[in-house]
Amino acid sequence: MKIQEADAKSLMLAQGLPVPPWRVARTPAEVEAAAKAYFDAGAEKVVIKAQVLVGGRGKAGGVKLAGSAAEAAEVGARILGMDIKGITVRKVLVGAAADIVKEYYLGAIIDRANRRITLMASAEGGVEIEEVARQNPDAIHRVSADPLLGLLAFQARTLGLAIGLRDPLLNPFVVIAQGLYATMKANDADLVEVNPLAVVAEKAPDGTSVQRLVCLDAKITLDDSGLSRHPGLEALRDLDEEDPTDAQARRLGINFIHLDGTIGCMVNGAGLAMTTMDLVKHYGGEPANFLDVGGGARHETVCGAMELILADPNVNAILVNIFGGITRGDEVAAGLIEARAEQTREVPMVVRIVGTNAEEAARLLTEARFETATSLDEAAEKAVALSKGAAR
Repeated sequence: MKIQEADAKSLMLAQGLPVPPWRVARTPAEVEAAAKAYFDAGAEKVVIKAQVLVGGRGKAGGVKLAGSAAEAAEVGARILGMDIKGITVRKVLVGAAADIVKEYYLGAIIDRANRRITLMASAEGGVEIEEVARQNPDAIHRVSADPLLGLLAFQARTLGLAIGLRDPLLNPFVVIAQGLYATMKANDADLVEVNPLAVVAEKAPDGTSVQRLVCLDAKITLDDSGLSRHPGLEALRDLDEEDPTDAQARRLGINFIHLDGTIGCMVNGAGLAMTTMDLVKHYGGEPANFLDVGGGARHETVCGAMELILADPNVNAILVNIFGGITRGDEVAAGLIEARAEQTREVPMVVRIVGTNAEEAARLLTEARFETATSLDEAAEKAVALSKGAAR
């Protein structure tokens, strides 16, 4: 689950990371009021940043500076409502503009191959890290935290030295790196990223200029599977930017992933779903989705799953593969019959149901004139043939 920058900054702030103050605004008037507060506090400029869950905001014109509250309102009016990579900007973040001396990149990810949390840093900050990885991979440095001991200070210091940091900024970098690790652990995150981690110049009380490291940006991706352990984090989900299909799948309790094929798959059980998809490919087809209705699926769930499949215009055939344990075959059959009666377009379907109440399911499907199969191989082969026939 991706969360907006302002919410990501809140989670970082909770772990003691140096995050500059910000306000969220949804109208030009709110932008003006937020900007005025910063100017009254002594800011020379403010930054207005579009809050969208995609990269490239700056290139799209979604990040701008303003030198007065009135100008901030004008900038906010231009950014609000802007389309950035298909997403409409509905809110912006307003903060005091920083006097940036140098930009770095710092991120923490789940390194599944290494089975550890890995921290990555680069002296090339402020640009997309994927671009740095393509053009200059040696500019990215990594250390992996110990699963039991966490990210140790010497590891963070080594990472800071690798990107060119020295005293007096090295120790603050160690604190920030360990704070990123703590943020990941505290929230079951997949990714915690600061880009840029900036060296900024600020005025000390005596009027002299000092430099410090601050987290000017924040990006966090949360593990959906861990949300049950953090009830408050679910509220950070931005429904305005979520795919309607994904939102419906979550409401139904269905595991659904959209793919690029033409054969919609409805299966109960993740392992069986993967096997079904493999056999579709084996017979020359391409699955249009991963869809696991789970154990004990009722006919309402089956109807909802069918809506998800048919929402994809590329689907020209459907394969239903149910192994009834907790799930009752006749319940699934009833759901399929109801779903077909309500569907808005005709798509050929092959159904294979075995296990609990399979005989009753077969009777119901035969009476309703469904195409059935007795084995998964037969079902996959038929579905691929139907898909290819529909494509001609």
